[in-house]
Amino acid sequence: MKLNDILTGSYNAAEWEAKGYQLPQFDREAVAQKTHDEPTWVHFGGGNIFRAFPAAILNDALNTGKYDRGVIVAETFDFEVIDKAYAPYGNLSLLVSLQSTGTIEKKVIASVTEALKADYQFADWQRLVEIFRNPSLQMISFTITEKGYSVAPADLERGLQPVLAMGKVTALLLERFQAGELPLTVQSMDNCSHNGDKVKAGVFAYAEKWVNDGLAPAAFLDYLSNPAKITFPWSMIDKITPRPHQKVQEMLAADGFEDNNYIETEKHTFTAPFVNAEEVQYLVIEDNYTNGRPPLDLGGALYTTRETVDKVETMKVTTCLNPLHTAMSIYGCMLGYTLISAEMADEDLRSLIQKIGYMEAMPVVTDPGVLNPYEFIGAVINRRLPNPFMPDAPQRIAMDTSQKLPIRFGETIKKYIDRGLDMSNLQLIPLTLAGYARYLKGIKDDGTPFEPSPDPMLAELQAIVEPLEVGKPDQDFSCLRQLYSRADVFGLNLYEAGLGEQIEGMVKELYAGPGAVRATLHKYVSAR
Repeated sequence: MKLNDILTGSYNAAEWEAKGYQLPQFDREAVAQKTHDEPTWVHFGGGNIFRAFPAAILNDALNTGKYDRGVIVAETFDFEVIDKAYAPYGNLSLLVSLQSTGTIEKKVIASVTEALKADYQFADWQRLVEIFRNPSLQMISFTITEKGYSVAPADLERGLQPVLAMGKVTALLLERFQAGELPLTVQSMDNCSHNGDKVKAGVFAYAEKWVNDGLAPAAFLDYLSNPAKITFPWSMIDKITPRPHQKVQEMLAADGFEDNNYIETEKHTFTAPFVNAEEVQYLVIEDNYTNGRPPLDLGGALYTTRETVDKVETMKVTTCLNPLHTAMSIYGCMLGYTLISAEMADEDLRSLIQKIGYMEAMPVVTDPGVLNPYEFIGAVINRRLPNPFMPDAPQRIAMDTSQKLPIRFGETIKKYIDRGLDMSNLQLIPLTLAGYARYLKGIKDDGTPFEPSPDPMLAELQAIVEPLEVGKPDQDFSCLRQLYSRADVFGLNLYEAGLGEQIEGMVKELYAGPGAVRATLHKYVSAR
């Protein structure tokens, strides 16, 4: 069983389907020809998240028979991905959905019709220019990570042949401008807040430089600024897509699926002809398009307003996912866990995040309307975090915790204050923040040391708790006031919020000695 067999037609569909493989239900050759002649969508970033999510929901849309165009992928960073993960398989891939039950679902993704290297040294660049000058193009999108939107001064000085992704995109937008100021939507699908603004800032940095240097006319900036011509919508995307998993590789090999090789490029991109991802996914997009759009809603995407996208993002990062992750990572590290899925079998930790979400954060969440907050948390707790295929670790999630606390917990506390709500309802969020002072010490609950995860403020914050010793409940804890009054770490001064003394008391309990972390956690979780 090989992907190329599907391309050539030399395969036994009944055999594939008998082994649980879902095959494309559309005429791929016809879709590829139509896409070549009248492209509607170019996606920048050919990594695993693209194949597992945007390409997959387009595949579902094509399977309905209500759409006839595929997606053209353009890689700006690691060209080996095109050479090794796309070209040998005719741009087909296998999506393996990892179920929380320990089973997998397998679907052949055939929606990618071209895979191009977005760089001037390759002939593919001229094909991209041709596509961008085609009036049919409706949308370009991105999964290049937040770092991909960066702009470097040296790159700005390279003129019309920049190296970084945003420079290349701007050069292609200049081609579209020169072809008649054709409309287009520039859509980020990266997992970062207000992502449309990030791509917009990157594009304008290059465009303004080129106009000032006389490399582009002033009208180019007018074109980019005209919302009837170019838009930069926001989106919220959520789907965990880890690197190819050995368990999945072995399961596919047992099926007789031969395209299960593991690929690592020179730039250390980890990929394969298959991509494995969790079963749960969300893509909420601001519906602000200037030239039409691919009907991704046929595959499950939600189109809505910018305000609603913002509400969904806020719901996720302050209530339904991110704070739960941070709480269990802080305590998971101290309790010696190395897998999030294993933590979910710990009744104290499971109750901690469940009660933070449902009982403490939910009273101030704004229901965005398009996604139910209660159902979102339910999926997180019952399907996403316990998933045995997700090899995520509390140590990874605990990275940069000082940068996450203001949003993940500080915003909830601010809403309690602004709305005049009873602060005594907050018990487990303060316990989480108290746990941070114990986590910074780098000593597990059994008394053995651990290395706190990388964090730009780690050394500074560790210095504050340096005088404290585990096992001395009667010591002087006055240094905690220096920590919990830090608005830059917690989003506000926790003493002014009325929580400082409460948190101090919890910290004293956590520092009592070996076993104190478990005992304190159990005490407060059980009391809620």
